[in-house]
Amino acid sequence: MPSVGPLRSQPSSKAVPGRAWRILSIIAAAVAVILSLIVFGAKIQRFEVSPTLLFVLLLAICTVIFVHGRFLLHVHQQHRQTTSALMTSEHDFQQMADNIQEIFWSLDAKTKKTLYVNQAYEMITGRSCQSLKDDPTSYEEAIHPEERPHILAKLDEATRTGLFDERFRVVWPGGEVRWVSVRGFPVRDLDGNICRLVGTAQDITAQKQAEEQVAKNLALAESAWAESEALRKATLALTQDLRMDFVLDALLQSLTELVSCECARIWLLEGDTRLFVAREKLRRETPKKTPNYPQTLNTVDIPILHRILASQKSVLLSDTKKEADWKAFKNHSHLRSWLCVPLIAAHRTLGLLAVGHTQPDGFNSEDLRRTQLLAIPAAVAIQNSRLYECASIYGSELEKRVNDLHEAKRALEQAEEGRKVSEDKFQKVFRSSPVPFSITTVNEGRFLDVNGAFELRYGYSRAELIGHTVHELKMWEDPADRSLMLAQLQKGGPIRNIVTRLRMKSGDIKLTAYSADRIHFDGLECILAVSEDVPQYEQCYKN
Repeated sequence: MPSVGPLRSQPSSKAVPGRAWRILSIIAAAVAVILSLIVFGAKIQRFEVSPTLLFVLLLAICTVIFVHGRFLLHVHQQHRQTTSALMTSEHDFQQMADNIQEIFWSLDAKTKKTLYVNQAYEMITGRSCQSLKDDPTSYEEAIHPEERPHILAKLDEATRTGLFDERFRVVWPGGEVRWVSVRGFPVRDLDGNICRLVGTAQDITAQKQAEEQVAKNLALAESAWAESEALRKATLALTQDLRMDFVLDALLQSLTELVSCECARIWLLEGDTRLFVAREKLRRETPKKTPNYPQTLNTVDIPILHRILASQKSVLLSDTKKEADWKAFKNHSHLRSWLCVPLIAAHRTLGLLAVGHTQPDGFNSEDLRRTQLLAIPAAVAIQNSRLYECASIYGSELEKRVNDLHEAKRALEQAEEGRKVSEDKFQKVFRSSPVPFSITTVNEGRFLDVNGAFELRYGYSRAELIGHTVHELKMWEDPADRSLMLAQLQKGGPIRNIVTRLRMKSGDIKLTAYSADRIHFDGLECILAVSEDVPQYEQCYKN
């Protein structure tokens, strides 16, 4: 495509002859005038005019005529060159305007009528250039109706300021919507007033779609991050305290934060079919008849709940009126949409998370997915809380026995004068107790003495134990547990009812309730330890 540029000036070699002809023309004209005056004066005074003077005068006149003719020919040639250059420039401009993909436009500043527009107008707006010739203001119809008042107001403002830079939608005659970016600049007259606006318009539909897609992806990323953060906080809250009340309160709070609902309930399972409301939160007026709490029900009488427990699958009801079995669900008849997710741990159903709304379509698949994600750590937290409560029960029993041992220890310390007698008593309690006892050194963990119950429980004879360390026998499944126990003893207090895992001679691992305190034995710093089976706790743990 030919480029459009400013007209070039003539070379200096052509400009110099033009100036020489003008100078020569002036000199010849001056000479002709002077000679004419001389001849005219001689005629008036009736003097005889020399033929030579007349010849010179004629020569000067001829020279003037020739020089002026030459000059006029030079001017005519320059005019033709300028006209040709202008035509070439206009042709190049038209070629460029017809081939670029952006609209090039020009408007009258007063009437806002179109003065010029190129062929790109048809590709971008879907309207013909002829329509603008028939109606120079018909471009207004291409602007989207929602944005038309604003854009026309900006265009009117541009006739005064000279600046126009807007992005807006245009509507094709067939209804297709596209985005354009339009920029305009002023053209001023000699007085500095804006007489025209010129500018370009570019189709940015693809760019706008890309921007919207990026914005959508960012919104999804932010939503995913917020959801992940909410679930992280919920999981952290559920593991901060193993007490059941704390776990249920934290679970209910997390559920109502993740899913917008009018009521939320945590049902826990008792036996195979009975459910009771462990926690609930209502966002509606309290019914006239308040049920006795904890509210219980038998899922055998409510088919929809029975199906959920049997299948261990979540349920999302967009409209409860379309569910035939919903009427059997007491105290839930006012709910129009309902979501329920089972709490499953180790393939056992522990309960249900349920949320409801009084309007149909109150929940969607995203709400169901978030509730299912929350149910995973919630079920683990509830199971751990139950294990903790079970361990606390057996721990209290073990603590009583340890207290009895401490009483015996204090009696021994107070009867220092009768040390031998006290030692005999201690040995009798130590040997005859059905509870496994052991005495080991603090630093090495070397066995100094064990009772018969200890031998029976771990399968070692006393001879196999005395003089050996717990490390040599690998009695602690996790040596870090003993390190933690030593750290607690060094703080000055005894340890009570720590549930740990110890290895027997056969290699089997036993879940053990472990209590210990520091004593002096044969002049050494030692640990008196009590370890006992907790089969009920172990059964809870396995379940």
